[in-house]
Amino acid sequence: MLDACVVYTPPPDLGLDLVYQDEALIVVNKPEGLLSVPGRGDDRADCMVSRVQQRVPEALTVHRLDMATSGLLVFARGPDMQRALSLAFQDRGVSKRYVAVVHGLVQPDEGVVDLPLIADWPNRPRQMVCHERGKPSQTRFQVLARDAVAGQTRVALEPITGRSHQLRVHMLALGHPIVGDPFYGDADLQRPFARLHLHAAELGMVHPVSGQWVSWACEAPF
Repeated sequence: MLDACVVYTPPPDLGLDLVYQDEALIVVNKPEGLLSVPGRGDDRADCMVSRVQQRVPEALTVHRLDMATSGLLVFARGPDMQRALSLAFQDRGVSKRYVAVVHGLVQPDEGVVDLPLIADWPNRPRQMVCHERGKPSQTRFQVLARDAVAGQTRVALEPITGRSHQLRVHMLALGHPIVGDPFYGDADLQRPFARLHLHAAELGMVHPVSGQWVSWACEAPF
């Protein structure tokens, strides 16, 4: 979701960064700053699905990434494949692994964040932890590297559930907001980072036609 007050300036269309394509599905590397689906208003029509459909007209949305998040995004080729792939995501039959850089030196080396989330309605699209009314939300994390000089940690994040802004809010709740996050971390910095350091790096699922496990990887650009 894009805040109505934010001016949308999508990156130029330089062609698809195509990771995989067959008769059932398409996997692309979505750039940071591009909506996954259209927003409200003609000025927010440019998005990842519209760009994919310019090349593959039958492509349909299966899941989304936040505008500020880059990485692997799957599109179905036709409504039958869309139903099959959507069910795989809904039933948690898809493995997802993100890479992020966060503020501070994360301890311990790995763990699970288990905190319920709910929309922060007065401050939409922000989300927040709410133990009374929040939906169950879990994220696994693993430290990949610590940079004591920069005061930052590179982590792998695996969402067990799929709530809006889940990874961003869970890392904030640990005391380690993601670098470049204007909603949850960098809004008050005099020199904010150029982008959200969150990237959908790995994705795996059972192929809806072959029945074989397939997976894709895309290196983080930070």
